[in-house]
Amino acid sequence: MKKLATTKMSSKGQIVIPEEIRKRLGLETGSQFIVVAEMDTVVMKAISPPTIDEFDTLIVEARRQAAEAGLTQNDLDSVIADVRSGK
Repeated sequence: MKKLATTKMSSKGQIVIPEEIRKRLGLETGSQFIVVAEMDTVVMKAISPPTIDEFDTLIVEARRQAAEAGLTQNDLDSVIADVRSGK
């Protein structure tokens, strides 16, 4: 199986990921990516949202760390208000 492939960018900035790579990575329509650019290198990393169970685990951990840090609901409300107001 090839590890390298070439592709071209369209006039709209779209890039086709070669079929062999899409199949090997299990990429489907709507797959999402993080794109990082540094000088002349572009790296795309496929991402997927967490499952409900994974999200629940993340929320439990975030709440534990917030409590450990002494953060309160008022602290959170204040930060949200600041972000929304552009501060």
